[in-house]
Amino acid sequence: MKQHEAGSYWGGIVKALGLVFGDIGTSPIYTLTVIFALTKPTVDNVFGILSLVFWTMTILVTAEYAWLAMSLGRKGEGGTIVLKEILARMLKPGRQLAFVVFLSYVGVCLLLGDGVITPAISILSAVEGMTLIPGLEATKQSTLILIAAIIAVGLFVAQYKGTDKVAGAFGPIMVVWFTALTLSGLTSIATMPSIVLAVSPHYAIKFMLHHGLEGFFVLSEVILCATGGEALYADMGHLGRKPIMRAWYFAFTALIINYFGQGVFLLNHSDAKNFLFGMIQHQAPILYIPFLILTVFATIIASQAMISGVFSVIYQGITTRIMPLLRVDYTSTHLKSQIYIGAINWMLMLAVLFIMLIFQKSENLAAAYGLAVTGTMTITGIMMIMIFSRTTKKWKVPLAVGITLVDLIFFISCMNKIPHGGYWSIILAAFPFATILIWTEGQRALYKALRPLDMDTYLIAYEQIYKKGQISGTGLFFVKEWITIPPYLVHCTIRSNIIYQRNVLISIIRTDEPFGLECKLTPGLGTGLDAFEISSGYMEMFDIEQLLKDNGIIEKVIFYGIEDISTGNPIWKVFSTLKKLTPNFVQFNKLPAAKLQGVVTRVEM
Repeated sequence: MKQHEAGSYWGGIVKALGLVFGDIGTSPIYTLTVIFALTKPTVDNVFGILSLVFWTMTILVTAEYAWLAMSLGRKGEGGTIVLKEILARMLKPGRQLAFVVFLSYVGVCLLLGDGVITPAISILSAVEGMTLIPGLEATKQSTLILIAAIIAVGLFVAQYKGTDKVAGAFGPIMVVWFTALTLSGLTSIATMPSIVLAVSPHYAIKFMLHHGLEGFFVLSEVILCATGGEALYADMGHLGRKPIMRAWYFAFTALIINYFGQGVFLLNHSDAKNFLFGMIQHQAPILYIPFLILTVFATIIASQAMISGVFSVIYQGITTRIMPLLRVDYTSTHLKSQIYIGAINWMLMLAVLFIMLIFQKSENLAAAYGLAVTGTMTITGIMMIMIFSRTTKKWKVPLAVGITLVDLIFFISCMNKIPHGGYWSIILAAFPFATILIWTEGQRALYKALRPLDMDTYLIAYEQIYKKGQISGTGLFFVKEWITIPPYLVHCTIRSNIIYQRNVLISIIRTDEPFGLECKLTPGLGTGLDAFEISSGYMEMFDIEQLLKDNGIIEKVIFYGIEDISTGNPIWKVFSTLKKLTPNFVQFNKLPAAKLQGVVTRVEM
């Protein structure tokens, strides 16, 4: 291997550890502590739980995401919306497609709900480790919440600078974190090497059979070890498949060694408040405070990965037209995926602070955590079965079915969390879900109500008015597609006689590929009437003005339509409010304000 290749090989792994594995990497802080708050730490139980943890991470993260889901990408992008786009090409319009669309909406909304709980539980659990520092044992919970809240606010305030600048430091910190987990785990295992036998699945099966229904509900806590596993697939577009796969084997080994190490510590110190922190303090009291600081950094990185993921999902939602337009800032000149959405950032921040105040302690939060994760995993599984059964990789179907059944078992076990705070997962997911439904249905109803005109009818009137005389220069008119003429254009050109020497109908079409950009100029639709089409991928960023200049269009004025909706229907009233609150198409694409003319059309809905 050449020097450069070795550099990028290790560089890719380091980056992936920083951007992708923060969430799953910080699970050892609370997973076993939460499980053994409910289960007696007998030898059989410890072996059984460690076996469950090992197999949960193997089946749900390694097999489902690293092996199966990551083989399904579109131009390197991954995530629920990507699975929907792949399936949309395979299915004919009808019930099946409607079901897939519905599933993808639910998956996206569960992930967004998770985006609130992850930073709250990660940061709180790290800050709670302060109570093990001599002299700080009596720290009030309210003080801990305040510290956690300050860290969270700092994290959200720093977002607008772009994660690109901070990401450079993330990787190395996470390498130190995973190394610390490995070393402390190995030190502990060395005192009782037989703990390694817990890898055998018979311990897990024995535990489940012996505990019956109670054992089934323990699964809803075991799933905490796999939270963040879905990031492997969702973040594929940031780094590519190979570095994430390589880094995962490294992270997986570190996590398993640490869990097994905690298991040994637990058998000897079952009264510890937190097993990870207790183990470190027991092994090297002098290193405890540095480790605690490292933990806080690791949880900040975990939260950052989740926030970046939420921005990506929202951006995919905006460009695939299932969510309202929001102002998007691009924070990196060379990394297309580095974006910042202010409105979402502040809403997330308020929600995280709210959740911290409501749940108070990380163990209470753990009681609500898992429903969204297992829901997302189950949806991914169902969509993978549908895709594999329609491709040449039919041999993967039985594997995908097996994994999806395991997902479903975990999902059902998490149902018992609903009364204990799990309902917050549902409430948090319900907001984006309602928004998506109102927005997509509203757009459809609005398009019907606008009754666009066909090109041939429009051209007859257009030619007559063009002959009477024109305004000098070039006028641009935004349309959805140039074959259909929106009412504002009829109002502008035919009723108000605003016709330029050159009139260009400009439309932007988002393709179902993540990247790619093509421009097509169609001259001579009519006298002095041209069409200009921009086809771009749903993750592609571009400068419209520059594209126009490159194609010889120097516009004097740009027209676009604004709909003034009058309605008595309460749902359409919400839709109308969403439309007013969010930037319109032209502001979203950052066009020169001095040349813009909005034309209002009143619409009855």
